[in-house]
Amino acid sequence: MAKTSLKITDASGADKGEFKLKPEWLEMEKGGQAVHEVVVAHLAAARAGTASTKTRAEVRATKSKPFRQKGRGTARAGSVASPIWRGGGVAFGPKPRSFAKRVNKKTRFLALKRAFSERVAEDAVKVVEELKLEDHKTKSFLAAMEKLGLKGEKLLVVVKEYDPNILRASGNVKDTLVIKAASVNVYQLLMRNKILFTKEALEEFSGRLAK
Repeated sequence: MAKTSLKITDASGADKGEFKLKPEWLEMEKGGQAVHEVVVAHLAAARAGTASTKTRAEVRATKSKPFRQKGRGTARAGSVASPIWRGGGVAFGPKPRSFAKRVNKKTRFLALKRAFSERVAEDAVKVVEELKLEDHKTKSFLAAMEKLGLKGEKLLVVVKEYDPNILRASGNVKDTLVIKAASVNVYQLLMRNKILFTKEALEEFSGRLAK
């Protein structure tokens, strides 16, 4: 049975109520293929596409034949830039290109709903009423995560607006990413063991799911 709410806690882990999940925010019947397409497109767009080799026309070499055509008992050769010669050009080698794939808006929207729904079903989503730090020290961030039972997790922290203290304090924590609710994508939702939303961030994110 699909979950209909998420428990909200305060910074110390104490219970502060529930966040109701509307049925239109969740999708478990379809969307598996949409998630696949969006993740493939995300990874493809991250590729640099800068690999480049020279063709025989681009290799800097003499235009003269390397040796006479007849009388040597060897195959004829017309250029030292030939791909079969060491130092020559490359046949069918890579050239700079974009690996980006287009995914339409409906597919991306469906994938986001499905990815979020799966993480909710896996009990990977936690909600904190508010996330504040008094300073920007890493140990302060780790202490806050320990109170929430998230220390040592591969963690995605979703906030409504960036807090300088949280950004700096989490910067040195391995496998932890802080992202705005308006920017979080399917790949980020899937690639973390746990997802921590602030209440404000989840309200904004749910607005994206309701569109």
